[in-house]
Amino acid sequence: MAIISLDPAASLLHALSQRLGDHGLVHVERLPPRPARTAALSRPLPAWLDERLGELGYAGLWEHQAQAIDLLRDRQHAVVATGTASGKSLCYQLPIAEAVNDPIKPGTAIALFPTKALAQDQLKGFGHLQISNLVAATYDGDTDPDNRRWARQNANVILTNPEMLHCALLPHHEKWATFLMRLRYVVIDELHVLRGVFGTHVGHLLRRLRRLCEHYGSSPTFVFSSATIGEPGRLARDICGMPVTEVTADGSPRGERLVALVDPLGIDGPRAARSANQVTAGLIADLVRGGHRTLAFCRSRAGTEVVAAEVVRRHPDLVGRVRPYRGGYLAAERREIESQLFSGQLGAVVATSALELGIDVGGLDACVLNGFPGTIASMWQQMGRAGREGQPSLSVLVAGEDQLDRYFLAHPDEVFSRSPEPAVVNLANPFVLDPHLACAAYETPLGHRDERWWGSDHLDDGVHRLVLDDKLRLRARADRIRAFWAARGHPSSNMGLRSGSMSEVRIAFGDGTMVGTVDRARACELVHPGAIYLHQGRPHKVVDLDLRDGTAVVEPNDGREYTLARTDVQLRVLSVDDTRPLGDLELGIGAIEVTSRVTGYQRRDVLNGQILGHEDLDLPPSQLITRGYWWVIPPHVLRRARIDDASVPGALHAAEHAAIGILPLFTICDRWDVGGVSTPWLEDTDGPTIVIYDGHPGGAGIAEMGFQFADRQLQATLDVLDRCGCRDGCPSCVQSPKCGNWNEPLDKHAAKRLIRAAALPDLI
Repeated sequence: MAIISLDPAASLLHALSQRLGDHGLVHVERLPPRPARTAALSRPLPAWLDERLGELGYAGLWEHQAQAIDLLRDRQHAVVATGTASGKSLCYQLPIAEAVNDPIKPGTAIALFPTKALAQDQLKGFGHLQISNLVAATYDGDTDPDNRRWARQNANVILTNPEMLHCALLPHHEKWATFLMRLRYVVIDELHVLRGVFGTHVGHLLRRLRRLCEHYGSSPTFVFSSATIGEPGRLARDICGMPVTEVTADGSPRGERLVALVDPLGIDGPRAARSANQVTAGLIADLVRGGHRTLAFCRSRAGTEVVAAEVVRRHPDLVGRVRPYRGGYLAAERREIESQLFSGQLGAVVATSALELGIDVGGLDACVLNGFPGTIASMWQQMGRAGREGQPSLSVLVAGEDQLDRYFLAHPDEVFSRSPEPAVVNLANPFVLDPHLACAAYETPLGHRDERWWGSDHLDDGVHRLVLDDKLRLRARADRIRAFWAARGHPSSNMGLRSGSMSEVRIAFGDGTMVGTVDRARACELVHPGAIYLHQGRPHKVVDLDLRDGTAVVEPNDGREYTLARTDVQLRVLSVDDTRPLGDLELGIGAIEVTSRVTGYQRRDVLNGQILGHEDLDLPPSQLITRGYWWVIPPHVLRRARIDDASVPGALHAAEHAAIGILPLFTICDRWDVGGVSTPWLEDTDGPTIVIYDGHPGGAGIAEMGFQFADRQLQATLDVLDRCGCRDGCPSCVQSPKCGNWNEPLDKHAAKRLIRAAALPDLI
């Protein structure tokens, strides 16, 4: 294999090619260096601000920075979607610095970050600018009452998160009246994480904010910051409800990068390491010994601990030089690890996606991905952590066994040519809409003028449901009808933003100490008695589930085993929104009701997956009303595919699993965000049917994307089935780690014949 010259990474990559072999090292791509492109603003910055930039060492603005700043200064909403280390923060920091120093009407700004750590990081960024009259403060759950009061009275830039805006600022907007009256800019950082239910919540939250701003006489400009994703302008527009201009032409410089794709299953030799964890650990050790500061990403918290432990177990000389980093660590521990990596004390950190967000951990030389992270957008976000200071860098993707990993090994060109996937939200989801309308009514009564924020149909339907539920009361004043909050307390106090359900089950220890929450609709599946529940990487065993009280009691567990629930599922199509032909199949989309009942669970060994036992359960059924799309298979397609009646269940089930596994190719989602049902006969469709549904109450927009790309999804599914070299089905093609029927029955070969018999145009 020819290795492109890159010093110092080329010599190491050459050594890896010798170590892994031609089959293990599947592909190497060279991404050439990119020079900086600068641009001037349409009108100069104030002299004092321009001088301050010069003092900080800025020789000029990169092209995308100048474009974004021009838009914001002209009061146009913008989304900056460029690579890591491209200076996105400066795009909003400079307009904010100018606004707070406005001699006529000084402005204020709110910046929303998905995590408290990011807000703290940006607080340092504003402090580094040292702009006179700019007073920035964090306002989050770690801020004590005295500092919160000080921030309200003194700060003109508030750095917070969506939860604090939702439950602390908007319900008490009278205390923020002056701040909101002067609000000039609203920053939403890390737009790419605002997908699905969370993004839908934030969309309604920003409408509530805009509504109160109008109440106080302001109309702020919105600026979004995002890693590279598909259609960032559309997502930003859906979330804020206004036109948003995309800024995507990255003008920042970038050093040369080598990207290698590694297949652990292709490594041969007498001591071949065929586990992705083992290969990742070996690569980390080689990189650290070669003097390359390295960041490795794993897809689970448990995986980070396993890989980090594997490195030091096999290479005792690296003890103290490689550490794991994941959610569940104390903030001080995370800052310590970041500092050690930045200073060079650590050679490598093995992390979850907690380090995927924009915290700068210093000049890294290499990045190793233990498994494809689920989307092209996330892959480039993770790989972009290396080479942030313009130095040459190396990125290695160690493929796992999932369908997507196998797909990209077979199509390495798509890794580098495929456009990033779009993220989706669903503002029509009543399970999210209604509680936000209740919050808005508490903040100030709802009226017909609020149609501008939510649309007349959604507003009327939501208010009607809330009135019937005794949450709102209608009152007529003159010729106007207003809707007032009619219940006790704050509606925001019992409502989370990361869930689509209005009802949750609390997970706690026996003494009442909270561990977490789970949607009631998924409680029987995830926290049934005997279930092993992971929270912040720590295993817990469920000892009791009380659905009436909404609590699950857990106790610490040694983590030596895990559980898989067995679920019987019944599905009804409630309404059909659209249908169209899909080859010789019929494709449909609409509202569905999923009734599931957990009847038992398996206990399995964590290390080898061996079945340790089966346990029966007697639990009540749970219902999920959501969105789904489906394929109806006519009898002549089954005949063409040579599938008899006995083989239909296995064929449909295998096709369903493979299709769900490949769905993230077309939208930013995870296989755990969706569910599936395959049945030889569904009464509502009058035929054999495969249904893929959104796993969130009311839907998060995933079904709509699946309906749009269904033909491409089926083609990619067939490609995965054709290329997988297993005999009867494996995790790389038709087996699913979340199957409620324990992957029974599955017929991989019948699934291949079925999809090919569908006669899609590109398959003929």
